[in-house]
Parts: sequence; C-alpha cells; structure tokens
Amino acid sequence: MTAPTLAGASLKGLCPRCGARTLFRSPSSFADKCPDCGLEFLSYDVGDGPAAFLILIVGAIVAVSAIVIDLRFGPPWWVHLVWLPVAVVLTVGGLRIGKAALLYQAYRHWAGEGRIVK
Repeated sequence: MTAPTLAGASLKGLCPRCGARTLFRSPSSFADKCPDCGLEFLSYDVGDGPAAFLILIVGAIVAVSAIVIDLRFGPPWWVHLVWLPVAVVLTVGGLRIGKAALLYQAYRHWAGEGRIVK
C-alpha cells in the first residue's frame, strides 16, 4: 500500500503510514493501532486543538444561521430545534477531519515533545 495524502487521510480516516482505513474505532476516537502496518495511533497526542477551534467555527455558523433564519422568515420557536442536530453533526464530522489531519501531520513531521539540550 502507499501512503495517503493529507486530504485522503483526513477525509477518509486512513492510516498515515499504509493508507488502510483503520484510523478510527468510533465516530471521533482513534483506534489503538493499525492492524495492517502496526502503527500505534495512541502514541500521537493531537490534544484539544481541533475541538477548541471547531467549537468556534461551528458556533459561529450555527448562531449566524439561526439569526438569519429568524430575522428573515420568523418561524415558530420549535423550528430552531433543528440547530441542535446540525451542531452535533458538524462538530463530530469536523472532529474526525481535524484529528485525522493533526495525526497525519504529526506522523509525517516526526512531531514530539520538545526537549532542552544542556
């Protein structure tokens, strides 16, 4: 197998080493390791960066959309309940893409904890 591109790995959840579709075990959590090539996914810490950044983006999209819909059409209050599943889908989908992209970049650039050499 060949190594995937950043877009392929992020959008499809591919292993950054071998390209197998084994990166995730659930909608937003990594598998322990790739069964095809043995790459340990849990050794790469992507942190909370994708979640924090995504909350700002999804929050802005949902808030602006809700305000525009309310001002333009004036629907009943219960119509705005649609924003809850929209926010969940955008968040989970974005987390998959963001986490996969950061893991891919960490693997490709041998990212690790910094150390001061004395």
